[in-house]
Amino acid sequence: MKNGHVAPLGRGELDTYEIRLQGQLDVCWTDWFDGFRLTEANDGTTILTGPVVDQAALHGLLRRVADLGATLISVNVLTRSDR
Repeated sequence: MKNGHVAPLGRGELDTYEIRLQGQLDVCWTDWFDGFRLTEANDGTTILTGPVVDQAALHGLLRRVADLGATLISVNVLTRSDR
């Protein structure tokens, strides 16, 4: 193994999360949220969708939500890798 970040064969997929926030964020916030896709929903919320490497990365993403002062509505796993 050359690199400690290489996943075992067949284990390269990441968990995909959907995070819903109160209010609508402009797409310019994509970089702030590590490339997550931002979607404005008709109900006045913003949905962030994207891959998360591990629980530490998820907690970091949630800290960014808190730093922004946005109200967190929900966090859901859309697809889960078999790690």
